[in-house]
Amino acid sequence: MRRVRDRIDREHALPLDVEALARGVHMSSGHLSRRFKAAFGEAPYSYLMTRRVERAMALLRRGDTSVTEACFTVGFSSLGTFSKRFAELVGMPPSDYRDRAATHPLDLPTCVVKVASRPVRNREAPPLGPA
Repeated sequence: MRRVRDRIDREHALPLDVEALARGVHMSSGHLSRRFKAAFGEAPYSYLMTRRVERAMALLRRGDTSVTEACFTVGFSSLGTFSKRFAELVGMPPSDYRDRAATHPLDLPTCVVKVASRPVRNREAPPLGPA
């Protein structure tokens, strides 16, 4: 399962699906999904989406990437899907996140920002109050 997770981490920007991941480890897609979820707590597709959003957050925090560029750079093929998934995991649309990061930069090491701003699964993003 670590090989599958490592492949997702390495190839998140490529067109990946559970079928392709399963073929790579000689399993059926259903079996891979069950084993991956048992090992890591979420399905492979959810893990891929979380990684893509996490990478997009880092690009948007830098401030030199548009939302559209971030969307396609991290592997989404649809801006609408990207925006919806981003808002579900982060609690705000990507454009708002980029604007907020520009006006409220964090003076913390990147590793701390990455941990503190990790996307949350299953619509569990906390509501944001006034900045």
